[in-house]
Amino acid sequence: MSVNVNRSVSDQFYRYKMPRLIAKVEGKGNGIKTVIVNMTDVAKALNRPPTYPTKFFGCELGAQTQFDSKNDRYIVNGSHEANKLQDMLDGFIRKFVLCPECDNPETDLHINPKKQTIGNSCKACGYRGMLDTRHKLCTFILKNPPENESGSVKKEKEKKNRKKDKENGSSGGEAGNRDDIDAPEAVDGDDDDEDWGEETTEEAQRRRMEEISDHAKGLTLSEDLEKPLEERVNIFYNFVKQKKEEGAIDCADKEVLAEAERLDVKAMGPLILSELLFDENIRDQIKKYKRHFLRFCHNDKKAQKWLLGGFECVVKLHQSHLLPRVAIILKDFYDADLLEEDVILAWAEKVSKKYVPKEVAKEIHAKAEPFVNWLKEAEEESEGSEEEEEDEEDNVEVVYSSSAREFKETVTPKKQEEEDDDLDIDAI
Repeated sequence: MSVNVNRSVSDQFYRYKMPRLIAKVEGKGNGIKTVIVNMTDVAKALNRPPTYPTKFFGCELGAQTQFDSKNDRYIVNGSHEANKLQDMLDGFIRKFVLCPECDNPETDLHINPKKQTIGNSCKACGYRGMLDTRHKLCTFILKNPPENESGSVKKEKEKKNRKKDKENGSSGGEAGNRDDIDAPEAVDGDDDDEDWGEETTEEAQRRRMEEISDHAKGLTLSEDLEKPLEERVNIFYNFVKQKKEEGAIDCADKEVLAEAERLDVKAMGPLILSELLFDENIRDQIKKYKRHFLRFCHNDKKAQKWLLGGFECVVKLHQSHLLPRVAIILKDFYDADLLEEDVILAWAEKVSKKYVPKEVAKEIHAKAEPFVNWLKEAEEESEGSEEEEEDEEDNVEVVYSSSAREFKETVTPKKQEEEDDDLDIDAI
C-alpha cells in the first residue's frame, strides 16, 4: 500500500507516492533488532540513499544502525513498530526531502566537501538554499555524500588536474586538443572554480569569514552531541571555568545557558555552576549569581534537584564553615526562587549518597530540619487559613462570635467595648 510522501497532504490524487514502511523484528534479548524490509523502495521514492533515513532513525531513537546494501538489509537495533518508524520518517522528509518553498519532494542534496556544507535545490520551483547542519544526520551525510554528488566531485578533480597540466605545460598536442574540447565544461554555472570572480573588498571577505564560522559552529554542534554525556559535561565545565578565569562570568548568564542547551546538559547545569561559583561565601554568591541559576532552575524541578546535589557537594568541601548554616542557606535558595517548596520537602524525605558520603548527607539533612519543619508548618497554616476563609464566607456571625470570645481572654472587658467590629476581625 502506498502513501503520500508528504502525509500532511490528504489529496488522494497527490502525485508523489511512496510505499508504506514494512518493519520486521528479529532476535531476542540484547540481540533484538528491527529490519526495514522495503527501505530501498522507500528511499527510491524519496530520491535519497536508503542509508540516510535508516541513520535518521538511529539518531532519533539513540540506537545503532547497520547497512547491508548488497542484500538490501537496513537494520535499527531494538524493537520498533512500523507505525512509529513511519511517523519518524515524516520528520526525515520534512527536514531533508521537502522543499522549504513549495513543499514538493523534487529536491536534490549538494555536498560541498571544501566548505563542509549541504545545499538543497528544488526542480519544481527552482529554490536553492542551505540545510541546517545541526542535526546529527548531517555529519553522516557529509561523510557519505549521495552517489551523484560523489561523481561530480571526481569530475571536478579531473578538471582541476587537467588545468594544472595545462599550466605546467606537461600536456602534448593531444592534451591541448582535449582541453579545447572540454572548454565549454569550464564555464558551467555549477563549477566551484568560479570563486576567483568573487568580491575582494574587506566587507566581502568579512562576510565570507562569518559564513565559514557559522558552518563551523554547526559542525562542532553535531560532533559534540555525538559524544558521551561525561565528555559533554566536561566541555560545559571547561566553558564555565574559562569564563570565570577571564572575569566574564558575571554577565555571561545567557552564554552559559546557550552552551548547556547546545550540549544537551541543561538539567545538570546547576551542579557544575555550584562547583565553580560557590564556596564558603555561598550566601553572598547566591545573590550575586541568582540570574545564572534562575535560567536553569525556573520551573525546572529536575534542575533544582541537581542544584541540591551541588549544594551538598559545596557543604562537604567547606564542612566546618557551612554545615551549621545549612538551614539558613536553604532558606536563601528558597527566597531567591531557586528551589520550590515541594522539591525541598521531597529531598528532605530521603537521604541519598549520590553526591556525598551517606554520613555527610545525614548530617546535612539533620541541620536542614528546622527549615524543613518551618516549611511544613507554613504549609499547614496556609491550608488552615484557607479553611477559615471558607467558613467565614459560609457563616460570618459564628466566626465573629468565636473570635470575640478568644479576644476577651487576652484583654480587659473595658477595652473590648471600645474596639469595633473591624478590629475583632483583624485579630483572627
